[in-house]
Amino acid sequence: MHARRADRTMLRMAGQTLSQIRALLAAAGLRPRKRYGQHFLIDLNLMRKLVAAANLQPADVVLEVGCGTGSLTEMLLETGARVVAVEIDRGFSRIVQQRLGENPRLTLINADILAGKHAFNPQVTAALQAEKPQPGGRYALVSNLPYQIATPLLIEALLCEPRFECLVCTVQKEVADRLLARAGQEDYGPLAVVTDTLAQARPLFTIPPEAFWPSPQIESVILHLRPLPPGKIPVTEPRAFAQFVRHMFTHRRKMLRTASHPGGHPLAPAIELLGINPRARPQELTPDQWRRLFQSMRDLSSR
Repeated sequence: MHARRADRTMLRMAGQTLSQIRALLAAAGLRPRKRYGQHFLIDLNLMRKLVAAANLQPADVVLEVGCGTGSLTEMLLETGARVVAVEIDRGFSRIVQQRLGENPRLTLINADILAGKHAFNPQVTAALQAEKPQPGGRYALVSNLPYQIATPLLIEALLCEPRFECLVCTVQKEVADRLLARAGQEDYGPLAVVTDTLAQARPLFTIPPEAFWPSPQIESVILHLRPLPPGKIPVTEPRAFAQFVRHMFTHRRKMLRTASHPGGHPLAPAIELLGINPRARPQELTPDQWRRLFQSMRDLSSR
């Protein structure tokens, strides 16, 4: 009974207030940098909701991207899960190492999470593969994502190996709008098509600017994504599909009848076969139509 009460107390104490973050940065001679999209979530109630939404267990392995001074990292470790935390800022990494580095369940990596635009850093992938979930566990991504990399990172997180079974993260509202957009809407594009194909996504909470420091100029959203199991994904080659969709949206105002496959094959035969309006533009096709068009192009090009 007393042990359980102590665990709950520790979880309530995890996380850092604004004054604590400022003190840590001042002592290290650091400050947030716009270059890395560094905005600290200082509303600890919202941070607890972020962690709770992932329903983490001690058997899980969690990836945190952009751990800053380790506020969210502390809460993730309090769940008992093993945490792979990635921070590109060397100064911030030193703070986390000094505060939490002795915890055997923390792997801290000072690196860019992305190697190029469409791939995870191999160092991060290797760390995740080394920290395999225990029986009954899973891989999860729980992060206050740096604004500049949220879109490519989310797509890569849905495509990479090892596979994540749960993603809970904060993103700026415009990213959430693009991810959840429907065909024909202004925000509709590759992010919405790929996400609809690979995961079930829903918004959990809207976060006001004042919940962060420094305050961004727009609202943010906590998103929950549940990737589909491999056998449920409706395309046979998810990474090739993502590449195809990104290519097709490069000229979103161009009519499909004048467009071509990334390999140079014309789309006209597949469009005619599927009964798609040749005058349609990329933002008018539903995710299901994109999936059928991709598969039809694969079939035609293999003949």
